Amino acid sequence: MIQDPLTLYKLIVLYMLNKVSFPLSSSQINDFILEKDYTNFLTLQQVFSDLKENNLIAAKTVRNRTLFSITEEGMSTLSYFQNRISDAIKEDVLNYLKENEMELRNEVSVLSDYYRSPNGEYEAHLWAKDRNSELVSIKLTVPTEDIAAAICDKWKDKNQQIYQYLTEQLF
Repeated sequence: MIQDPLTLYKLIVLYMLNKVSFPLSSSQINDFILEKDYTNFLTLQQVFSDLKENNLIAAKTVRNRTLFSITEEGMSTLSYFQNRISDAIKEDVLNYLKENEMELRNEVSVLSDYYRSPNGEYEAHLWAKDRNSELVSIKLTVPTEDIAAAICDKWKDKNQQIYQYLTEQLF
């Protein structure tokens, strides 16, 4: 078995990312690992840092969320060392992903961000994905940061209704 617990935690993260077809947020991975009491929050942050530094995972930040995906190097490393993850831990990961798949997928498939445009106004960028396909992408220019932030916040709850409305009106 693995001598270094940090190595095990890295392999668990790689295993999780390899078992889904979409990126996982740091909070989603944290929820699983901390819920199972595998390690603590600070150690897990070190794990993420090490994995990124060694190009085993890719990180993308959207607003206040960091989304992780496994890289080719990460898949190669995992294929070589995944036998060092116990069957019980693998089963825990698979059960967690199965039980929470829709919630996990929805959380990272509906995204929004805003930024200040060169003309001084704000642009809210809203999009929804399904696997690797972008279903809808909307940019709205608004006068204030507060409005842009509110639009982004509401997108998470209203995206399905808006998508349905657009398709009904345009088809």
